[in-house]
Amino acid sequence: MQSRRNWRGEAPISESSIRALERGVSVLQAVNRFNGAKPGEIAEATDIPRPSVYRLLKTLEDMGLVSKDHFSNRWRPTLHVKSLSSGFREEDWVCQVAVPHMIDLGRDVLWPLDLVTFRSHHMEVRESTHQLSPYSVHHGMVGKQLPLLETASGRAYLAYLPEDERRAVLGLLTEMTGRTAPFVTKDGAIEAILPRIRQLGVGYRQSDFTPETGSIAAPIWYEDRVFACLTLIWSTSSLSFDKAVELYREKLLRTVDAISRDLVGKLSSAEIAQFRVAS
Repeated sequence: MQSRRNWRGEAPISESSIRALERGVSVLQAVNRFNGAKPGEIAEATDIPRPSVYRLLKTLEDMGLVSKDHFSNRWRPTLHVKSLSSGFREEDWVCQVAVPHMIDLGRDVLWPLDLVTFRSHHMEVRESTHQLSPYSVHHGMVGKQLPLLETASGRAYLAYLPEDERRAVLGLLTEMTGRTAPFVTKDGAIEAILPRIRQLGVGYRQSDFTPETGSIAAPIWYEDRVFACLTLIWSTSSLSFDKAVELYREKLLRTVDAISRDLVGKLSSAEIAQFRVAS
């Protein structure tokens, strides 16, 4: 068997070891490039047999470089991969911190929850408990793109943006979709909805998007940045909007407060500095 010397030229390294390393890096690159991928997708992208992909993912998980989503069977880069790649985003870390809290709240309220982040000019579902909720009517929500103006999460995100950033986001929305101000939805004008959201502390959706359901969403913070929103969805045939707010608003706010506190506790001072530079 052929061998190569290591970078110091001191000891031979087997071709099989080099091949395993090359494959491991390829798998990590695929996870990073897709911002989360299933083993079958990684196998197709890398031309590595699926059984080998599973073994490599487990090795990378043991090294703390990747983690498996609880609900979607997708593998994502962890915070530790920041030293190797620029692909890790703050939202990925929010997902890892948020999932246990989502499960706890979901068991309490039984209605499904979505963890949603802003992407370009829309919102994107990053995690969901629809699979665990006995009352869910929508499945396969992870990765789904949602409209910005017609969803509770999009409205919550807009409500807590600084004014100049909110104008920039709405300007991008106009550029990408052709929609122009004043922005009016079935729930009313956005400029009237946002102040009410700041009073309630949660974004809301009553009539827009999917009228068979209603939702409220609360922001997850890191210092003065909204990293994500947590949305609770219910059936409008079972609960009125006012009753749902009465029952679940405080529970949702307590949950996002706990996630926000845990987020700060999980980040090192060096990582905090990196986030400040990036923001």
